[in-house]
Amino acid sequence: MMTDRETGGAPEAPEANAASEASAAKETSPAGRAHGADEEPWPFFRYPREYPRSGPSAREAAREDRIAGHVQRHKARGAQPPRRDRGLSREEIVSAAIAVADAEGPDAISMRRIAREVGAGVMSLYWYVASKEELLDLMLDAIEAEIEVPEPTGDWRADLGAFAHRTRAALRRHGWAVEFIGTRPPSGPNDVRNLERLLSLLDGIGVDDYQVVMGIFMTVATFVIGAVIREAQEVRFQAEQERVEASMTPEEVQAEHERFRSWFEASGRYPHIARLMEAGVDPDDPNTREQRFQFSLDCVLDGIAARLAASRAEPTDANPERAP
Repeated sequence: MMTDRETGGAPEAPEANAASEASAAKETSPAGRAHGADEEPWPFFRYPREYPRSGPSAREAAREDRIAGHVQRHKARGAQPPRRDRGLSREEIVSAAIAVADAEGPDAISMRRIAREVGAGVMSLYWYVASKEELLDLMLDAIEAEIEVPEPTGDWRADLGAFAHRTRAALRRHGWAVEFIGTRPPSGPNDVRNLERLLSLLDGIGVDDYQVVMGIFMTVATFVIGAVIREAQEVRFQAEQERVEASMTPEEVQAEHERFRSWFEASGRYPHIARLMEAGVDPDDPNTREQRFQFSLDCVLDGIAARLAASRAEPTDANPERAP
C-alpha cells in the first residue's frame, strides 16, 4: 500500500472527485500529456513499446503503473512534489537515463534504476516523467538536440552532409539509440524542429514532390545508420582481435598474418582477394574510418544529385519528343 509519505501528496479521499479523475486521465493519456508545464500538450500518440517481461519484471511494471497513476491523480488536484524532491529536474533525470543506456544499453532503463542514479525515491520521478515510455521519448529528443539539423544554406549537398555527420556522431555516442531513432512520429520539440529543417533543405532546387524529398532524406539516414552499425561491428571485432593477439608475440602475430596471406596467394582460386591483400588495404582499419565514411557519403550524395538532375530533365507533358 502506498502511503502519503511515499507519494508526497495529501492522502487520497475515499470518494474521488470525478472531475479530478477525468483531468488525471487526460493528463496521463498518450496524446494529452505535455512535455512541460509551460508547453502545449504534445499532439502525437505515444505508441506503447512491447518489452519481453519475466514474471518479476511484469510485477514490477504493474507496480510502477500503479505508482504513476497515484502520482498523476495527486498532480491533477494541484498537489506539489515532496519538498525533498523539488530540487530534481526533468533534465537531470533524462541525463541520468542516457548515461545508463550509454553504459549498459536500453534494457537497463527502469524508473527504479534511474531513481537510484539521481538519489531519489522511485515515486519522486513520476512527478517529472509520467512513464518509462515518456522517459525514452525524452531521451531520444535530447539526442535530437545533439544532432541539430543545420539551417538551410542553399547548398543542399553541404547541408545533407552536415546532417549525416552530426547524426553519425550522436549515434556513435549513443549506440543504443540506433534501435529507436527515426522510427516513430516526432518524440519532442527537438525532433520536430529537426524534421522541419530537413524538409526545408531541398527548397529551391525544383523538387516539389514530397515522396522524392522524403526518399532522399531516408536514403541519407539509412546510409548513416548502416554505417554506424558497421562501425560498431568493426570496433567489437578489433577488441576481440586485440584480446587474442595480446597473448602472442609481435613475431607470432606477423607470422600468422603471413600464413593467411600466403594461403590465398598459393591457392590460385582467389586472385582478387590476393591482390587486395598485396595492396595492403584493410577495409576495417580504424585509421581510415573517417575517410571511408566520407567516401561512402559522397557516393550517396552523387547518386542523389544524378537522380535530381534526371527528374528535372523528364518531360512535363505526354509528348516524349519534348524531352531534352
